[in-house]
Amino acid sequence: MTPPVKFLLVDDLDENLIALAALLKRDGLVLLTARSADEALELLLEHEVALAFLDVQMPEVDGFELAEFMRGSERTRHIPIIFVTAGSADKQRRFRGYEAGAVDFIQKPIEADILRSKANVFFELHRQRQLVAAQRDELKAASQALQEVDRRKDEFLAVLGHELRNPLAALSSGLQLLQRRSADESVTIRESMELQIFHLSRLIEDLLDTARISEGKISLQKERIELQTILRSAIQGCRNNLESAGHRFTTDIPAEPVWLEADHTRLAQVVANLLNNAAKYTPKGGEISLRARAAADHVEIEVADNGVGIPADMQSRIFQIFVQVPDHRQHAAGGLGVGLALVHQLLALHGGTITVASGGVGKGSVFTVRIPRRADLLP
Repeated sequence: MTPPVKFLLVDDLDENLIALAALLKRDGLVLLTARSADEALELLLEHEVALAFLDVQMPEVDGFELAEFMRGSERTRHIPIIFVTAGSADKQRRFRGYEAGAVDFIQKPIEADILRSKANVFFELHRQRQLVAAQRDELKAASQALQEVDRRKDEFLAVLGHELRNPLAALSSGLQLLQRRSADESVTIRESMELQIFHLSRLIEDLLDTARISEGKISLQKERIELQTILRSAIQGCRNNLESAGHRFTTDIPAEPVWLEADHTRLAQVVANLLNNAAKYTPKGGEISLRARAAADHVEIEVADNGVGIPADMQSRIFQIFVQVPDHRQHAAGGLGVGLALVHQLLALHGGTITVASGGVGKGSVFTVRIPRRADLLP
């Protein structure tokens, strides 16, 4: 919303202020009134004023003296001033007024059309300045956002090179070992190679899914499905990661069927990504839990761990593409900052949300997913 334009009206007589305000009244304009120079200067300190109407003949400090005060301050020196006078505007008075910074004089009794015409010029001029300032601020914010995206892109490319190089090096070494190892040893080597291939496949699929969503190329295949079925699929896909690190994994899932209209594959992918992250960023032998609850209008899925945690300043940014917690790279086999962004996007396609809570570094994390339910699917 464009902020209102503000005019200052200064006159020691209430009836003059009321009459002037009635003539100037229009949408988008706020009229500030003062009955003395002191009141006017206080208002000028608090508000950005587009135009000031000053009565010339006021007791103690007249309009000319007030204008001189205004010209002496950096904050108010550029405010246009129109003097309102009941006396004759002879050459000497006009010279003093223009010397004090006036842009015009208006004689009393005031001609309404002339007053409005002059005021409209300054109203529109100030409104244009507001629009230019808003556009400048938007361009500055956009520029800063692009710089941040560019920085994150550079970090992403560096991490991507690392993420791809490690499994490719392991695969290359495995192929060389297969040529000179026994059959029993070859089985172990092949299993290690299969794990690296799985890691590469998941990484590439996450990248492709993120790109597809950004281009609007992913459409959900929604069906009537039990929440329990989705959770079982996710757990099955993560079981190796959970077991290999010796984590204690617990579940708390409703016994009664909970029906959703959702894309089975995509929601299972959401939960699996959260479980895999929990496994990755929880030290060996840690605790990970999956809990689900059903409410009248939504279901809630919670993945909690006692792992490395998330600093407070990162919790509002963790779902942005390519954003990573710097310390996490020291605790686990890295990541691209894509998984949680993908989770956020897939949930948005379902009309759902995700939030994170963490006590900070070393105090674990709790990710909470909320997915709306259709009333006709309730039991």
